[in-house]
Amino acid sequence: MFTIESELTNKFYVYHEMEEALEPLGFKMADNWDYDHGYFDYKIDNHNGYLFLRIPIEVMGGYLDSPDEANMVKIKAPFLLYHQFQDGLDDHVREGNIRASFDQFQEPKDRDAEFPKEYIEAGRKALKDAEQALRSQRNQ
Repeated sequence: MFTIESELTNKFYVYHEMEEALEPLGFKMADNWDYDHGYFDYKIDNHNGYLFLRIPIEVMGGYLDSPDEANMVKIKAPFLLYHQFQDGLDDHVREGNIRASFDQFQEPKDRDAEFPKEYIEAGRKALKDAEQALRSQRNQ
């Protein structure tokens, strides 16, 4: 994990407005969200795993999946994350669809592998784009 300084840290946004600003840039709500927190993920690349810029959010009132349109969220410090794949999974691709259906859910080799330095600038650029989009959203 590699934390990136951001003007977004500790700022408050209406959840659905944040989602509207970030989705066109390629950010998606990560599957591991919960009622009181979640993560907007931007996939930077596949590099023997997944490289993400992750913007964590904390729900300040209500629940993340609540139909209430004005759920406020607080942005926590964004970071770069590398989920490294297990070695050798592709060696078994000929074993059939049943085996493949189980292997796709295998745990990553390292959930928090050292983030490759050559991708840090791409993460910073994606964060700058997110900052600009959210700044523009506020000025509407």
